[in-house]
Amino acid sequence: MTHPIRPYALSIAGFDPSAGAGLLADVKTLEAYGVYGLGACTALTVQNDMTFERVSWVPTVEIRDQIQILFARFKVDFIKIGLVESLAQLLELVRWMKSQNSSLQIIWDPVLKATAGYEFHLAPDQELVRALCSEVALITPNQPEMLRLWPADSAETAARVVSRFCPVLLKGGHATGDLATDVLLAEGARHEFSVPRLAHGEKHGSGCVLSAAVLAGLAKGQGLVDACRLAKGYTSAFLGSNETLLGFHSINGYEPALHFV
Repeated sequence: MTHPIRPYALSIAGFDPSAGAGLLADVKTLEAYGVYGLGACTALTVQNDMTFERVSWVPTVEIRDQIQILFARFKVDFIKIGLVESLAQLLELVRWMKSQNSSLQIIWDPVLKATAGYEFHLAPDQELVRALCSEVALITPNQPEMLRLWPADSAETAARVVSRFCPVLLKGGHATGDLATDVLLAEGARHEFSVPRLAHGEKHGSGCVLSAAVLAGLAKGQGLVDACRLAKGYTSAFLGSNETLLGFHSINGYEPALHFV
């Protein structure tokens, strides 16, 4: 196969019919960055940008088959994982993928609860969290997700503990104040990425967009710190794109496909 004009990246996530979150949001973000987005579907959801009704899970064997045929055809070194049915099965899947390609860089965006309140995972076993994090390149929880993954007196305290196992990008959207600040804890260092908090900045799937943007940056050859910083800027532009719950990509002059080449 000839070298692709664009790098490939794979999203393993759920299908959201509104295209605001999950697999479709990931692929839109990757496209905006100039990365070719592949997809493996883990779940079919019945939802829109405001209401979540139910989910039908794709069997693990079918998820693996989707991935296997992509691996057979494309060089995939960058993967993002979103909504999954079982964290124990996720660990098995991650280890299987790494047995196919030991150089994989995997971002896990731990989707534990839908914005509309649907619970996907209760507090997971800490040894399972430790094992999962030890296999991935980055996790991107928001503050409630971080505390659910690793109970502590604060989300950043929990993130600091988990950063011993893998880098953690702790999203700051649930905090308050004039600035929205994400914190990257990696290799013993702490990095902050701040943008002005927008008055109408709430968007369905914003966490998916951020983690997919980080993945795209890595696929384009950026280091982790730069990938997180630039993803914060891209996500801020997405949040400010309009006043609805569904954001637009590559807007307001922010064109990552041009700036990040």
